[in-house]
Amino acid sequence: MKTTISLALLFALSFSTIAQKKYEKNWDSITSQYECPEWFKDAKLGIFIHWGVYAVPAYGSEWYPRNMYQDGEVLGGHGEVLSKKSSPIYDYHLEKYGKLSEFGYKDFIPDFKAEKFDAASWVKLFKDAGAKYVVPVAEHHDAFAMYNSSYTIWNSVDMGPKRDILKELRAETLKQDLKFGASSHLAFNWDFFKKKPEFGNMTPKYELLYGPNHEAGAPPTEEFRKYWWNRTKEIIDNYEPDILWFDFAFDRAEYAPQHLELASYYYNKGIEWNKGVVLQGKNHKYESFPRGAYTLDVERSKLAAIRDEPWQTDTSVGKNSWGYVTNWISKEPNTLVDDLVDIVSKNGCLLLNVGPKADGTIPQDQQDVLLALGGWLKVNGEAIYGSRPFKIYGEGPTQIFEGHISEAKNKDLGSEDIRYTVNKGQLYATLMAWPESGKAVIKTLAKKNELVEKVKSVSLIGYTGDLKFKQTKLGLEITLPAQQVGEFAHVFKIN
Repeated sequence: MKTTISLALLFALSFSTIAQKKYEKNWDSITSQYECPEWFKDAKLGIFIHWGVYAVPAYGSEWYPRNMYQDGEVLGGHGEVLSKKSSPIYDYHLEKYGKLSEFGYKDFIPDFKAEKFDAASWVKLFKDAGAKYVVPVAEHHDAFAMYNSSYTIWNSVDMGPKRDILKELRAETLKQDLKFGASSHLAFNWDFFKKKPEFGNMTPKYELLYGPNHEAGAPPTEEFRKYWWNRTKEIIDNYEPDILWFDFAFDRAEYAPQHLELASYYYNKGIEWNKGVVLQGKNHKYESFPRGAYTLDVERSKLAAIRDEPWQTDTSVGKNSWGYVTNWISKEPNTLVDDLVDIVSKNGCLLLNVGPKADGTIPQDQQDVLLALGGWLKVNGEAIYGSRPFKIYGEGPTQIFEGHISEAKNKDLGSEDIRYTVNKGQLYATLMAWPESGKAVIKTLAKKNELVEKVKSVSLIGYTGDLKFKQTKLGLEITLPAQQVGEFAHVFKIN
């Protein structure tokens, strides 16, 4: 008995030692050890939150702080001239607020009060929407920290709301049993603000908001990258995020030392915290992280096929903005349900953004979209949560376009478009629209197909009646109920 116990203890200790092996600061160590945690593979839906000082002007987009300084010519991210005309936001700002030297971006901060912000009601809404993780923007390109920072006075504790927004959201997210993340967009602060003496934004005391003074197109200095790392490390150490998400501009060659530093440090923190963590980035113009070392994120776009590793789409409820604007236009719930199903069928997750007002309220139209999505998931969630891709993602004539910010090219999925998932051995086929003919035809599951054996039963989630079906050379033909079942995508369970 003692021998058995000793051997069992030795095995347990050995396993623990292997499991707790630390990541070395090299890519071979990271790619050979890291595995995306199961909780993320199962989660499928998260909520992104773009909320900051830019919600005060609530005009144009969350890029208002950049565009308000684009006079005479509009510059791109690397100093290139995109237009010889002033930005319309620049003209709007002059007319509404006056000269930039008299009312700059910093002057919006006192009106960012968040007086109606209630983390508990936000997270309850996200949970009702069916989300399993929440990712607030910790700091956007404007460098205003939504947390208590020791590296900048331009933060939500010392200014504006006088509250640690990230801390409050983290506490409530974990309390309601969701995973918590944080996003950093700070790297682009280096190039975000156009600076001129007459703008009043080149004064040294404003440098931590408007960024260091430098020639347009100059690469970020080692000093700025060290500053970036200090703030990033502060988020990791103080808020222990399950997910750490990074925007573009961090995917630049100059940040190569920080890419490795970040991955090894964050993954070792995951070991210390005894939880699986997820590092997300774009690899948009430069391969920041090798495949297998991180989780790919694609912005306002999707993939056309199954990816072996888990990945994520980030998009917004808003068609025209990430941060709140007065002319916000919400997408239709049907579109977002279809996006979710398509993404999940290809081994992805959806990070769906909301844009709260400066007072801390989430507009009702955004809430309605989230609740409609949540209502669909309450009925059909078994085909989504915890699922994995089938042998193929689906079938149908509608093309899915890939590429950065390509979602506007995609057409609505139709009644011939079908997406597959598998959960605990159960096959699900989701019909993206209700056919006018009253019959669904799943061509992939035709008689004598190479993917599944003979179909024994078919049921429609949300419908209690029996369905007539037959396998022919054309496909699995299903006779649908006389009345449409459900408002959005329709899920068949196939045995």
